[in-house]
Amino acid sequence: MNTIIFFIYIAAYIAATVMGLRHYTHMLQLSSYQFQGYFRYLKSKPHRYGLHVGFLFVTAILGILGRNSLSKAFAILSLVFLIFLIFQYLPKPAKKKFVVTKRVQRLFITYAVVFLIFWGISSWCYYTSGETLAGVFIASKNSVSNFTIETNPKKLTAMFLVAVFMGFLPLVTALCNLINKPIEKKVNDWFIHDAQRMLNEHPGLRIIGITGSYGKTSVKYYLWTLLSEGFRVLMTPESFNTPMGVVRTIREQLTPMHEIFICEMGARHVHDIKEITDIVHPDDGMLTSIGPQHLETFHSMENIVDTKLELFDAVQEKSSEGLKFANGDNEIIKDNLRHNNVVLYGCSEGCDYRATEVRFTADGASFRVTAPNGDTESFSMKLLGEHNVTNVVGAIAMAHTMGIPMSKLKMAVRRITPAPHRQELKKHGNVSIIDDAYNSNPMGAKRALDTLSKFEDSVRILVTPGMVELGDKEAEYNKEFGKQAAEAADYIILVGSDHTRPIKEGALEAGFSEDRLFVKEALKEATDLMYELEAGKPKVILLENDLPDNYL
Repeated sequence: MNTIIFFIYIAAYIAATVMGLRHYTHMLQLSSYQFQGYFRYLKSKPHRYGLHVGFLFVTAILGILGRNSLSKAFAILSLVFLIFLIFQYLPKPAKKKFVVTKRVQRLFITYAVVFLIFWGISSWCYYTSGETLAGVFIASKNSVSNFTIETNPKKLTAMFLVAVFMGFLPLVTALCNLINKPIEKKVNDWFIHDAQRMLNEHPGLRIIGITGSYGKTSVKYYLWTLLSEGFRVLMTPESFNTPMGVVRTIREQLTPMHEIFICEMGARHVHDIKEITDIVHPDDGMLTSIGPQHLETFHSMENIVDTKLELFDAVQEKSSEGLKFANGDNEIIKDNLRHNNVVLYGCSEGCDYRATEVRFTADGASFRVTAPNGDTESFSMKLLGEHNVTNVVGAIAMAHTMGIPMSKLKMAVRRITPAPHRQELKKHGNVSIIDDAYNSNPMGAKRALDTLSKFEDSVRILVTPGMVELGDKEAEYNKEFGKQAAEAADYIILVGSDHTRPIKEGALEAGFSEDRLFVKEALKEATDLMYELEAGKPKVILLENDLPDNYL
């Protein structure tokens, strides 16, 4: 019987190890393999980490005890901890699924090596101590009533190693990620050089870089639509805006037929834009916005400004004739421009490409654009929100400057559809959903609420888990978001409690009825509720910032 328990213990240990490593690798993947985001996740889940520490504590005592009835009790308790861990790490439906990439495969090889080292040393210690692993489960008849302390140093070492590996399992993921860093750098360097080779073999390709705190993905889609009226255009898909995302796009999709490559450039850290521009060397650039996003990693607005402007630095370094476009409605941009010949676009006075006569409906907008050379044209589009007028004007400005007539752009603007999860309007009978789920920031969230507020003849429902990666100002921005939501929404449904508490406080301070504010722990509970709410008239639901699992 004791031998059976022993093998159950070993099976449970291996199962908890594999499932735990899979879970923490997923969280590491969602954190872009960055330690800062990964350790933020660990800090947010102390109860789960506590199970590992509990196992470490119990198993350490088990190693100290001799072979008696008390030792057997601690062995069973250690097994109970393992079973709890297995249930904790059972795979659950994820918003962003775990992808077994080549990098993940390399991580698991490193896990296996580290695991075998721990267990190899542990097994050797047990073997040379004259004890067997199964012995900890077997109480000697002569010692069941006697309390004994283990003094064999090799056996103590073996039990300690078994306990440490599982006790610090979340840190094993971080350790192996650190071990693999030199390997990953060599792999990435090879891919980067291969992408650069392909670009060098395509000297006629015109490369347009797009960056901004928000709006860059939307503008990329709009610009691709407009430039396709006159050119063969490749763009980075979805949110492929990291160095390796850009490299992957070039290696997998660039062909000799392409004339223009629109390259979205994202940034979470200082000099992230320069890292991408050093790969692609853009001919032209567009700056869609600068705002307080990713403050947790940038640490200051000054760092955000300097990093975003690295795009214009690269354009200017490559050629004095490179085109530089910037959002003239963004005060931070206008106050910090340090480059010559920047074309401003937007709705404000002083913009080189300016939208006037702007009219909004629940289905879109109409406006007139005037170019620096005096050309003017009326446009209509199906996009929601004032910010999208500015975004489309930016795309019109660059396409027109590159030689496409305004009259030809008019029809193209009418065909523009929202970028996925960027105020994307989806209608389901009497319910309209504004999907603005991608990576909310204070300015973007306010604009989404402004859009929601325009549906005055409908019941307006906000569903949000709050905003993240805003550093020390996260609570402040979320509280302000709550005050803004109180003015725009009839119902507020908050997902989770960590990031939403300030939103609730702000909404209630602004006079929002507590009877119309709900807090749900899971997104499914929130979406079920938003459909169940009795409305009596059409519903409009704003899904603002659908955070991945490592934030909830």
